[in-house]
Amino acid sequence: MSFISLRLLCLVVTLVQAASYKGSQFKVKESIVAPPPAWVEHAPAPSNYVLELRIALPQPYFPLLEKHLWEVSDPSHKRYGDYLSKEETEVLLTPYPHTIDIVSEWLASYGIYEEHLFRSSAQDWITVRVPVSLATEMLDTKYHLYRHSETGEYIVRATSYSLPEFLHDHVQFIQPTTMFAQFKAFRSTFHWTTAPVSNVSIGSTITGPAGNQIDASCNQTITPTCLLQLYNADGYETSATNGNQIGITGYLGQYVNNHDLQQFFATYVPDAYGSHYTVVSINGGQNNQSIAAAGEEADLDSQYAFGLTYPTPRTFYTTSGSPPFDPDARVPNNTNEPYTYWLEYMLSAENLPQTISTSYDDDEQTVICESCVRRGWLALGATVVSPLHFFGDYGCETAIPTQRHSCASVMDGRNTTMFHPIFPSILPIVSEAYPDVSAQSDFFVIAYKGQFGYIGGNSASTPTFASIISMVNDARISMGKKGLGFLNPWLYSMGYSGLNDITTGHNPGCGTEGFNASIGWDPVTGLGTPNFEKLKQLALQLA
Repeated sequence: MSFISLRLLCLVVTLVQAASYKGSQFKVKESIVAPPPAWVEHAPAPSNYVLELRIALPQPYFPLLEKHLWEVSDPSHKRYGDYLSKEETEVLLTPYPHTIDIVSEWLASYGIYEEHLFRSSAQDWITVRVPVSLATEMLDTKYHLYRHSETGEYIVRATSYSLPEFLHDHVQFIQPTTMFAQFKAFRSTFHWTTAPVSNVSIGSTITGPAGNQIDASCNQTITPTCLLQLYNADGYETSATNGNQIGITGYLGQYVNNHDLQQFFATYVPDAYGSHYTVVSINGGQNNQSIAAAGEEADLDSQYAFGLTYPTPRTFYTTSGSPPFDPDARVPNNTNEPYTYWLEYMLSAENLPQTISTSYDDDEQTVICESCVRRGWLALGATVVSPLHFFGDYGCETAIPTQRHSCASVMDGRNTTMFHPIFPSILPIVSEAYPDVSAQSDFFVIAYKGQFGYIGGNSASTPTFASIISMVNDARISMGKKGLGFLNPWLYSMGYSGLNDITTGHNPGCGTEGFNASIGWDPVTGLGTPNFEKLKQLALQLA
């Protein structure tokens, strides 16, 4: 038989297999009882509206990757610090070959071929753009426009979707379908605070938790100098050339304004004035420099993370929903969510920062595939990255804007109320407990749109703690050691002795007094706040 005949035969077999998928029996893959609170069905989704479907494939070697993570992150294990390379991590994230083939054949049955799709470097994610009419057929579902009653935002979603039964073991999930996460703004929970009235005399000091002297004005206004004093890092000099790096993230419209950054540096970190940072754009993420586009969260994160760690090289990762996005009167908002795009990029990138700070969240109940994000964070931790993520400002209360200052209503069809954790910090690979650690979070002074103001929230704590960890990493790397990587095994086994235990205070909410701070770990402050000198000495004792 000729080579051409063989090729034709293979093509015919492939076409027959592809065609057979359309007649397969469908079975529900995912469903929710009802949309989250405040999302109201508005109208059928326009049939020609283009969805960007994200298809997650199973990762059969995930247990092995998790085993590697715990071994290389455990100070008592002989493999401590033996982090995986990007290539080794990708191998452990890759699906079975027959899974890739079967899903590819299913897509081909709808006219979606290799040239129409994008695969992640580990081939565990497939991205394809299709109109609602085709997605409806492929997923045996009905898409609707949903409107958020508070924000007026519109998104295209479904409350269930199905797949041919033979595909269920080969597809972990497909979105956007049942996930109503509000990543459009990827809520940062900053809030402006009124400037405190100063009643301290110039030059007066108070004793900090480490026993050192702190400027008394730090009781009312937080600056980088205050944080360095408070957390016993004053006088430590980081390196610009030892290979240590720090990164911050920004999502959908949060931009670091360079004028604000330099204005802040000139006033509070003069040595950093005129210094620059690297911008990495993910999926069309921008860094608009108009004053009107300045982001409070991005300004806060950059001014403190970059100021506290100067001259450590720093990177701003700016992530948008996937372009191109063409708004129209019926769907004016970008319904793509950026979080998995950021993870996908980071897992395929070379030369990542050893420390990454993220100050964005969503309510846990709106996120369907928590395990997918968990695996992404796990893989980052296995490659010597220390990711730090904040967990919300509202204590026992919900993070849902329309229900703030009350308990959250669960999506169970019965309006059950309960304390709600924040995604993704509730994930066990991101957080051993809830929270793990804490730091100062109020009366932070920032430059914003050319003016100085005060800002507060746990989104201020995250770049603060991340900066201290980056400085610890700096000390280790300068001694020829590696960064700390995934922090939790170290923090809970020995690192906790380098933290200041907070034993007073509570977090009221949901009609209760909430939880109390107490000796040891507690649900308000975790293990405590950082003492840099103690953490550094503990970290330098490690291999």
